[in-house]
Amino acid sequence: MNLEGYTLQLILREIENGSLSPEDVNEFYYKRSVELNSVLNAYITLLEPRSRAEGDLKGIAIAIKDNISTKGIRTTCASKMLENYVPPYDATAVSSLKKHGGSVLGKTNMDEFAMGSSGENSAFGPTRNPLNKEYVTGGSSSGSAAAVAADMAPIALGSDTGGSVRAPASFTGIVGFKPSYGAISRYGLIAYANSLEVIGILGKSVEDVKILFKMIAGKDPMDSTSINVDLKEKNISKPNILVIKSFVELSSEEVKKEFYNSIGKLESAGFGISYVDKFSLTDYMLSSYYTIACAEASTNLSRYDGIRYGPKVESASNWRDYISKARSFFGPEVKARIMMGTFILSAGYYETYYLRALQLRKMIKQEFEKIISGYDAVYVPTMPVLPWKIGKAIEDPKIAYAADVLTVLPNLTGSPAISIPVGKVREFFVGGQFIGLRAEDMKVLKVAAIAENVLQVKKNGRN
Repeated sequence: MNLEGYTLQLILREIENGSLSPEDVNEFYYKRSVELNSVLNAYITLLEPRSRAEGDLKGIAIAIKDNISTKGIRTTCASKMLENYVPPYDATAVSSLKKHGGSVLGKTNMDEFAMGSSGENSAFGPTRNPLNKEYVTGGSSSGSAAAVAADMAPIALGSDTGGSVRAPASFTGIVGFKPSYGAISRYGLIAYANSLEVIGILGKSVEDVKILFKMIAGKDPMDSTSINVDLKEKNISKPNILVIKSFVELSSEEVKKEFYNSIGKLESAGFGISYVDKFSLTDYMLSSYYTIACAEASTNLSRYDGIRYGPKVESASNWRDYISKARSFFGPEVKARIMMGTFILSAGYYETYYLRALQLRKMIKQEFEKIISGYDAVYVPTMPVLPWKIGKAIEDPKIAYAADVLTVLPNLTGSPAISIPVGKVREFFVGGQFIGLRAEDMKVLKVAAIAENVLQVKKNGRN
């Protein structure tokens, strides 16, 4: 049996009509994962199939990013700090999947504690791009993207703090959906930056991510920031979208060419296309994002002290020595962001940096809500560049930081955003993202589904 290119939608349909069994499906993905993982390094932990044909998901096993808690299954955040941590509970999103008949296929590789844009900052080694194993997958949900793109999983959960679902989706030629802040409960998501991060979905089609989203979305008493979003289908046939030119101009020539080609195709298909020259706060998005994210990371990761969480320090000559040993289990990128966040929150700099970043965030949200008024979605490239070779961003970290410039906006505003393949350059794909207003997730999914049908960049998937 060969399920390469099969979408979740098709798998469920064929199980329903008796053409496939859940056991056969899970066996295929497990065996393929065992075969390819030594090359791609998509999984940190892989589980033997244990399927029961029940619920909407028919017992299908799903890949879960390794910062999402899974009861009884090692959850490492790709860090030596949590190398042997086994959560005593499931994240709400995982519980919801299980209630719908899903199971866990494995825990996917990632940038350590979700800090990174390339998939290289893992204590377990970099994830390799299925399109070319010498290149990065994008991060931080690198393993989830690689697993879906390489047919090592039918669909996957990831997390998105500043583009961590959409970036790897763009780099691997799949669909990555970041829902509105609060639309999916964050209970059980190991925290990096609470006010920015969400659990997201990576799949082969817009329909696939929508199927899973409707199963796991909704208000959760365990997460006070969670909200109910309208899950009714939207009646849109000819979407009106807004293109921010200054965002497009931040991209490489190859990305710009494919992106503008996609606009032409959408316009020919009846999309209403409007342009705005500049988002006036573009230059401040990245700095405000990293200021807030690092400040929150500094606070969240203080719990990894060898007492509450993390490996126990057996001996230390003094308190400074103890802290040094306890924190030695963090990788260099995590240490750098903790140090940056601690500096930002220190006396004398808190108002200068952190409070100003919060003020900028509010202004960015207000401007975004103003320009999107009257449109179904904003349409911009997902990543400004194509994937780079593994090791390049380690030598020059600015490459990875700058790559987030087009993806941080929805995290600052709490908006839903989805990346779909809109063009191709050599073996790689160019992603385009549709961004909407908070709680209008179904509208964004509808617009993306129409665009996906028009562009049909990925023709090897079977629906």
